Amino acid sequence: MARIKRRKNNKFLFSSKPSRPAKRRDIKGTLVNSAIVILSLLLVAFIFSFSNRQVQTGVPIEITFPSLPDTPRLAVEIYEQNPILDIEVEILNGCGIPGLAGKVSDYLRSQQMDVVRSENADHYNYEHTMLILRNENYKGLQKVAHSFGIDEEDNVRVKHIPDNKLSVDITVIIGSDFATIKPLVNYLK
Repeated sequence: MARIKRRKNNKFLFSSKPSRPAKRRDIKGTLVNSAIVILSLLLVAFIFSFSNRQVQTGVPIEITFPSLPDTPRLAVEIYEQNPILDIEVEILNGCGIPGLAGKVSDYLRSQQMDVVRSENADHYNYEHTMLILRNENYKGLQKVAHSFGIDEEDNVRVKHIPDNKLSVDITVIIGSDFATIKPLVNYLK
């Protein structure tokens, strides 16, 4: 009997009914497990979505590259075919027509001259197109004058004003008479 009483007294130890704190633990555990399952599903969905975006599917495009010559041309060969003269020129727009200095630069570059600068002049009231020699490169002046069809002996259009601060051989100021320079007009057309 003593044993029976002890068991009855210790009924809390062997009780089949869970106590309240145990029920709370079970609910918390279920919630945590549910959250883990939901996050796992979201992670799997994200990985699946990301992997589908990384795989490129679509219409295949066929690219054809132009054939190259058997032996590539060296820069020396290109220079020998179309040499750039040792004449550094600056172009100044002195008539105010927008973009004219750039077009004249393109013209002189087509004549193998090195145009280092093209911009507006100090004013737009130049009547005559002028060639100003900035150093002693007379051969360069002759070639630029010849490309414009200007006589290098013309004192109105050709001047010698040395300026060591400028890093150019010749300054070309485009005047309002540029339409009378036939080689330039032919190029602009």
